[in-house]
Amino acid sequence: MDTSSPSIFVNGESLPLYIGKRVRAVVQVIQSDGADTTAKSTDEHQLIIKGLPVIPPLKFVEVIGIADGNQSVHAQTWTNFGDAFGTTF
Repeated sequence: MDTSSPSIFVNGESLPLYIGKRVRAVVQVIQSDGADTTAKSTDEHQLIIKGLPVIPPLKFVEVIGIADGNQSVHAQTWTNFGDAFGTTF
């Protein structure tokens, strides 16, 4: 585990407190066009994620990046959890 550049977990409400800092969030994709992705945070806020590849709607993604606005994150890395995040089969 790389601990040289830690990131804090955020949701839509807490994101503005960390502008310019490295953050981590789990979001559900609403719309993705390859430049900006509109997503819903765990507390139902709408966020813009910059730098993600095109991801189909309703997929869950963990994003690590820099908070660059009150409701936006510039993604550095991401993990696609698919559409079954948090469910059991």
